[in-house]
Amino acid sequence: MTDIQLKVQKPLKDLVYLELKHKILTGEIVSQTRLMEIDLSEKMNVSRTPIREAIKRLADDGLVKVEPRRGAYVANISIKDMLDVFEVREDMEGFVAKLAAKRITEEEKVQLKEIAYEYEAAIEKADDKERIIELDEKFHNFIVKCSGNETLRELVNYVQELSLRFRYLYYDDFSLYESTAEQHNRIMEAINSGRENEARVEADAHVKALKEFVFALGKRMEAIGDTE
Repeated sequence: MTDIQLKVQKPLKDLVYLELKHKILTGEIVSQTRLMEIDLSEKMNVSRTPIREAIKRLADDGLVKVEPRRGAYVANISIKDMLDVFEVREDMEGFVAKLAAKRITEEEKVQLKEIAYEYEAAIEKADDKERIIELDEKFHNFIVKCSGNETLRELVNYVQELSLRFRYLYYDDFSLYESTAEQHNRIMEAINSGRENEARVEADAHVKALKEFVFALGKRMEAIGDTE
């Protein structure tokens, strides 16, 4: 692991938190893994204090569970958890897209189109799952930025982070990415054209499609006895 003490652009406690959070979201640290302060401090070359603070913040995020006698461990994520998340995202992201269509600047229109095309290009290469996921997140986060609503930005970022963890754990069906590129382009075109209601409908449809994918995945896992 990289010595994060060399990264001086953020306070050490924030770097520890962000690195552990990234490893949990991407599945590098899997569900039910115990987070031992001593082991983590040695691996990250820091004292136990920032590790302890990071674990507390991760528990506040819902990514870590802390129980008496068992200690801290990475929380499970289930199909039910993700269906709950997508129920929230469905209306929220539709509203964000509508606001973005109303408030987006000419410069932002160019940037949004570039991000959508960048995602499509990554799909065509089909050789870097992590890059595809990063660009998907970038697309949605940029739309939130274009909405100009900071409260929505905080709320959407929170639920998208939960979705991010699910993507890394379960999204192995590449057809999902191909259909997502088409959906991104429709959302982008509606926003850039200022068609507010259409932008909302397309964003809602996009999240609904993801929710249906997760539901179908849950049924397949149930059929083979692999549900949590």
